[in-house]
Amino acid sequence: MNFTSGADVSELLSLDHIRNQLIRLEDTIIFLLIERAQFAYNEKIYLAGAFKDELNFSGSWLEWFLFEIESFHAKARRYTSPDEHAFTPLEQLPQPIIKPQSLPSLLHQPAAKHPSVNVNHRILEFYIQQIVPGITSATKIAKGKAVLEDDGNYGSAATRDVEVLQALSRRIHFGMFVSESKFLLAPHDFIPHILDPNPDKLAGLITKPAVEAKLLIRLANKARVYGGEMDADGKVVEVADEEMAARGKIDLATIVSMYKDWVIPLTKDVEVDYLLHRLDGVPQSQIDEWMKGRKE
Repeated sequence: MNFTSGADVSELLSLDHIRNQLIRLEDTIIFLLIERAQFAYNEKIYLAGAFKDELNFSGSWLEWFLFEIESFHAKARRYTSPDEHAFTPLEQLPQPIIKPQSLPSLLHQPAAKHPSVNVNHRILEFYIQQIVPGITSATKIAKGKAVLEDDGNYGSAATRDVEVLQALSRRIHFGMFVSESKFLLAPHDFIPHILDPNPDKLAGLITKPAVEAKLLIRLANKARVYGGEMDADGKVVEVADEEMAARGKIDLATIVSMYKDWVIPLTKDVEVDYLLHRLDGVPQSQIDEWMKGRKE
């Protein structure tokens, strides 16, 4: 999202604009997963202490990678932007070395603080446990059991991991902009369920099953095309083997399942969590003004 000082706030918060951003992120995530899938699972890079002697770091290789990359990005003020969330606790990251930009106020931020909603720990967990094993191949057999291969490309695999994780984080935390946009369209519908906290009612107000169904179909089609092979003329190469056709460069079922079982539910959690705190610090006079919309 273009967070420049001259940007039109109403345009940035329009559902059409947000939807376009989310669709573009679908492309980014699929392409990045295809890049990660070219390497083996490399389980060692996700195990805490596996590189302790080399790094003098008790966490995993991936956690160290995240810390080092996010330290650099923090210096370049990446995490001063409301659509960016670090996996490393902010207090452990350096301060920006250049002056933060003067950005338009898009999200409700009590006491001028960055929104506290952050589900990166959950993103990291499902990515390591579910997604990486699903997109990498089990090629070795040990004692009659398939073992996900280790190809030794720890740096390359972790680099791709970080890119995927950052894109997933951005996509999921975009739920806050969705919530803000929907809240401003009809605040009187949300306010009663915020004042008398009812997460289920709030979730019902933001959930659109038909939109979610279309998203999954679009995602499967994109993954099929982006993950397929093309000939010299740019035509998709037809694969006779149905299983190979479904997988292509990446397993289609894993991509769709990732969105259905993790991305969509986590985004919804972010949206509801944001709404539950939407009235924090808001004057009663403003709440009363918003509630007039219900009577008119």
